[in-house]
Order: sequence, then structure tokens, then C-alpha cells
Amino acid sequence: MALRTFQLPFHVTGTLAANVTIIWTAPFDCQLIHVSAVNTAATDGIVRIGTTTDTDGYLVDSAIGDSSVPNEYDRNDFTGALITSGQYPHIAKGTVVEILVDFDGSGGTAAANLTVVLTLTEG
Repeated sequence: MALRTFQLPFHVTGTLAANVTIIWTAPFDCQLIHVSAVNTAATDGIVRIGTTTDTDGYLVDSAIGDSSVPNEYDRNDFTGALITSGQYPHIAKGTVVEILVDFDGSGGTAAANLTVVLTLTEG
């Protein structure tokens, strides 16, 4: 039996003046199988994915792609405390998931036109 695959795209238009936090609740059990993160500026921002109680439980600080070239993350990159290394993160129904994007606050170019896409499977 094939599990349904679905994507959750998140997009923030314009130049980030501060970090972005995206929070959503899983409507049913699912597994995170892929993350794509990009912005159009030449910047060194990071993306972190977890829950509101363990904000990097699935994906620890990972670089967002810059200059319109996405960075991709999958099973081999999911190393947070809420999963077993080398496994897909299982997200139970009702789990509050948090995605944090930390823009480049070092005085460099801030992230712009941010897009983060999560690919998940049901189950």
C-alpha cells in the first residue's frame, strides 16, 4: 500500500527584518521525508525544525539555500533529538511543529523571498 505524499510550502515575501517562526499542527500521523529551503539573497541564514518543546528535534541548524539555489535535506540529515539517526521523523497527530528560520543577523545581507517546503507522507 502506497502512503500518500503531500507538501507544505511556506513562503515569506520581501526582505526579512527578523527571524521567522512558522507553527502548524499535524492533522494526522505523518513522516517528514524531505525539506527544501531557499531565499533569493546571498545570505547565510539557517532553518531549524522540531516541535514547540524541542525546536530542533527533527532538523538541527541547517543552511538555507541562497541566490535562488535551494538546499535540500532528507533522512540522512535529520539528526534531532526526537528521532533515531538515519530515520524519518515521525510526527504524531496533534503535534505542534515549529520551523524557525534565522536570517543573517551579523550585519550581512538579510534573507529575502524565503521559501521552505516540507514533504511528508501520511502514516
